[in-house]
Amino acid sequence: MSTGSVSSSRAPHPATTGLRPSASAGPGAPPLPGRVCLMIGQLGLGGAEKQLVLLARELSARGVTTDLLVMFEKGPREAELLGTDVTVVELGFRGRRPFLPCLAANLRAFARLVAHLRRTRPEVLTAFLFHAYLAAAPAARLARVPALVAGRRSLGHFKRGRRAALLAERLATRWTHAVVPNAEAVAEDVRRGEGVPEHKITVIPNGLAPEAFNPARPATVETALPVVLCVANLSSHKGHRHLLDAVARLRGGPAECTLLLVGDGPERAALQEQAAALGIDARFLGRRADTAPLRARADAVVLPSLEEGMPNAVMEAMAAGRPVVATAVGGTPELLEGRGLLVAPGRADALADALARVLTDPPLAARLGRDARDWARAHLDSATMADRYLTLYHHLLER
Repeated sequence: MSTGSVSSSRAPHPATTGLRPSASAGPGAPPLPGRVCLMIGQLGLGGAEKQLVLLARELSARGVTTDLLVMFEKGPREAELLGTDVTVVELGFRGRRPFLPCLAANLRAFARLVAHLRRTRPEVLTAFLFHAYLAAAPAARLARVPALVAGRRSLGHFKRGRRAALLAERLATRWTHAVVPNAEAVAEDVRRGEGVPEHKITVIPNGLAPEAFNPARPATVETALPVVLCVANLSSHKGHRHLLDAVARLRGGPAECTLLLVGDGPERAALQEQAAALGIDARFLGRRADTAPLRARADAVVLPSLEEGMPNAVMEAMAAGRPVVATAVGGTPELLEGRGLLVAPGRADALADALARVLTDPPLAARLGRDARDWARAHLDSATMADRYLTLYHHLLER
């Protein structure tokens, strides 16, 4: 993996001749682009960052020269690129305050972005998350990048009522050749909320690395109770307060459990106070890069979100063969229909009932875990995700 300023040993490919036959793809596979740039705000432990790193690894492994452009700062996900040929470039964007120094820094960062695109001449620029695709659209236009792809990773509730953000997004979308939601529910939100025409939308579900299916040694958890795991940022839209209420409803019964909460965020202090007041065994573990041992130890995995895109936490639990209880929001039903227990969002009573079912019915839990794993293996591998992106790139460049 390279970092810093970009220099490539491969000559830039002209836009008209950049496609080349794939040495690794099977018969009938579309030609590969010579160079692809991927762009995101930072490389933290979020799901979007995980998916972009997976895509970068897959593209690079197939011989596509791949640059990963980071707007603000790198992060722990960068370690997942060690041993690859992916070039990571930190552009130097900053936050909004103090206004004038940040404005000057951001103008310089934008100029670096345009200069990088002009120098390396990628056939495709793919940007994930709001700030990245807003900056990518004018930069790609100025640098004459042949194909610009914008990834939508979640529902757009956070933009509602923000008129300036919506106007900027719609302008960026006019300059974007394809919008890629990661779930049908996200695609519907893009159609309805942003007015993106159907011909620009291609749904590509998230992928899982092959190692997600590998067995892990269970973590040691000191408890005599069943263990329930929740992996999610401690933000209000993740619905943790309803989960804590649900676990309290199970106290004293056959499904009383120990709750492991992986993640951090602005709600942590309030949730810790709530858990203490309820008298439940809820353990706040903070951010963790390696959650596989915890999944292996868990009797069930739960995600109580009030809104979602296509949650990585659910996908990883499915790959591990864990029974999953989750709210029926966003793309979660597309993952779990018939393979997990779905409940209405914001309903602590429904969460408690579903958790009690999987914790007190071992045959049900085993069947759900087995069915989820089989389906994930067939539909959610990262190679399939990369194939879908390469097919999209081929179609865009053919135009």
